[in-house]
Amino acid sequence: MGLQTQSYGIQGMLKEGHKHLSGLDEAVIKNIDACKQLSTITRTSLGPNGMNKMVINHLDKLFVTSDTATIVNELEVQHPAAKLLVLAGKAQQEEIGDGANLVVSFAGELLQSAEELIRMGLHPSDIIIGYTKAINKLVEILEGLVEEGSNIMDVRNKDEVILRMRAPVASKQYGQEDILCPLIADACIQVCPKNPTNFNVDNVRVAKLLGGGLHNCTTVRGMVLKGDTVGSVKRIEKAKVVVIAGGVDTTATETKGTVLIHSAEQLENYAKTEEAKVEELIKAVADSGAKVIVSGAAVGEMALHFCERYKLMVLKIGSKFELRRFCRTTGAVALLKLGSVVNPDDLGYVDSISVEEIGGSRVTVVRNEQGGNSVTTVLLRASTDSILDDLERAVDDGVNTYKALCRDSRIVPGAAATEIELARKLKEFSFTETGLDQYAIAKFAESFEMIPKTLAENAGLNAMEIISSLYAEHSAGNIKVGIDLEGGACKDVSTLKIWDLFVTKFHALKYAADAVCTVLRVDQIIMSKPAGGPGRRDQPAGMDNED
Repeated sequence: MGLQTQSYGIQGMLKEGHKHLSGLDEAVIKNIDACKQLSTITRTSLGPNGMNKMVINHLDKLFVTSDTATIVNELEVQHPAAKLLVLAGKAQQEEIGDGANLVVSFAGELLQSAEELIRMGLHPSDIIIGYTKAINKLVEILEGLVEEGSNIMDVRNKDEVILRMRAPVASKQYGQEDILCPLIADACIQVCPKNPTNFNVDNVRVAKLLGGGLHNCTTVRGMVLKGDTVGSVKRIEKAKVVVIAGGVDTTATETKGTVLIHSAEQLENYAKTEEAKVEELIKAVADSGAKVIVSGAAVGEMALHFCERYKLMVLKIGSKFELRRFCRTTGAVALLKLGSVVNPDDLGYVDSISVEEIGGSRVTVVRNEQGGNSVTTVLLRASTDSILDDLERAVDDGVNTYKALCRDSRIVPGAAATEIELARKLKEFSFTETGLDQYAIAKFAESFEMIPKTLAENAGLNAMEIISSLYAEHSAGNIKVGIDLEGGACKDVSTLKIWDLFVTKFHALKYAADAVCTVLRVDQIIMSKPAGGPGRRDQPAGMDNED
């Protein structure tokens, strides 16, 4: 038996099969590279002329979109440093609902600048100090760029809402914003509560139906349920509704019982009593004044027969979440099972429920015009599923923007005007600093040029010309000059009506800088040996994949 050689250092400390990367070249530069790769993917999707990405996820589902939140979610990023950027993008999406691309792309640009500084000889801690100073100064400058009077706003004023919603919707559906924004604004204003800060995004639903085109899209005050009613009653107006969560059917008893039947007469009576009991239950519902029964589970044959006899409309909603929304729309209280005592207070009310055929598919439209801030549905029509999905993302962005502006309605110039002004002011600020961090602040300022550069490149314009003319305009004091992508020149954004929400910009830049500082603080990567067991590739024969 040969002598085992003892390993020294970290090899001796950790289990066999571990990985250990340390130092600038191995850890920091590799992390920066991974993050740059991710931001390179998302960057070309920035802005209204952004290109679409075709992503096929691990379940073979196809996504054709320029929405960064969807792209990074479906990519299944493995690298730990790049995951930090993905998390920053997700945080932005959950907090504001728009600007995830700005987070990931800007963070990639900041790391690119940090790499150049590291190669020049700066220590990562100097860069972090510089970036932190820059972000603090940036907040001051950003507040100075807010449009006067934009902090006071009536959230029920449709024109004001559309003004703030145009940019996020145009970045997903360029050219369609004039059709989509009024629809989204209408839907949001209809469900806006008395205190706008309590606006609930879930109250604006989206129903996607194939066929037709964008001009066929409408809003419905109420809900649109896919599928038909169960019985033959297809239309009813101004009716009371009872919601039964457990299904409309005779339920089996909880205990097992045995019934001894001695004669055919007893058997006949047994069947009749069951019928009589079901009729009694349905009659109790009809007597309460309800004209519609909504079931959360199966509807029995016999129960349906008596519902038809009493001219009751029967709807089946399989999803419990959808059932809750239905209760919100109608103001009904869900009863546990058929046979529960129906109080008049538990009944809901609808203006009309009707089955309509839209584009070949039958849908049940539940309208509640008088109901206060219940639920509104945006009905989207398009030719393919992927276009419908992209339209839905644009609507989601619009609704999230409405929620954000209910909390803070301040706006700053869009179309890269804000970014160029921030770059110019931060550059000036870097000259007042004396330490090594002044280089980091200057690079932070330069990183802002990525946004006008990308917007111009995605629109097929000459980026250098655009940036130099933007700088010239801003130096002359025209701080609201941005890029007019259609004209291919620089124009005042107040004439173009392109405004961004202050909160979107503020959170996006803050999250990007925080993610970058976290990546730069890492100087060692230590990975344990992966856990044993068969890998995904070599599973035993006959085993199903978990997905």
